[in-house]
Amino acid sequence: MPPKSRAENRAEQTRAIQVTGRRHLAEVGPAALSLRAIAREVGLVSSAVYRYFPSRDDLLTALIIEAYDELGDAVETADAGVRDRDDLAGRFIAVGNAIRDWARANPHEYALLYGSPVPGYAAPDTTIPSAARISGAFLTLAQLSGQRGDAVPQARPVSAQERQALGGIRQALDVPLDDERTVRWLIAWSTVFGHLSLELFGHMYRGILDYDAHFAQVTGQLTADLGLA
Repeated sequence: MPPKSRAENRAEQTRAIQVTGRRHLAEVGPAALSLRAIAREVGLVSSAVYRYFPSRDDLLTALIIEAYDELGDAVETADAGVRDRDDLAGRFIAVGNAIRDWARANPHEYALLYGSPVPGYAAPDTTIPSAARISGAFLTLAQLSGQRGDAVPQARPVSAQERQALGGIRQALDVPLDDERTVRWLIAWSTVFGHLSLELFGHMYRGILDYDAHFAQVTGQLTADLGLA
């Protein structure tokens, strides 16, 4: 077998650091993540690890992007698995279930993405494209619903202040979306993640006896609230 190239060795070592970092994330949490401790475990001297990740924040950023991309893959695969592309209710539920399944399988990574901010860390703009894959799945369904004219039940009028607040989302849309529909979809998006966070972080313990049934009820209700069902 020919010797590995420098690029191959670097890629392999980078991957080993990230895998170990991800395990340490589960053991000590993101705030206590230590490049020196990770270096020792992968067999590097502490100074060498900084050639791969100059700081703890750089490693955190890599782990965040990796987690968002894993979740994005799960969401997009679930959406693509709905054969009837006009079944927006089915696609919404598939996306919601994919998010929940991934989060339950990767609770520490979910907490890194959607839990408490890490003290002293601010995610750079390089994380945005990966993060946008998840919100983008919801926005795509919202635009398709708007294009076919689904009626949003009992939509409240949007205030002038809220119309201004929605400016960032409006600029990101490929297809125009009325503000009332945008607000309702934002509520649905936050409800999915809100219920999931309550479940994963133990805030519904003993209150909800069957999380599967409850989440199915929530996502089913949301499809009705969005005019999809």
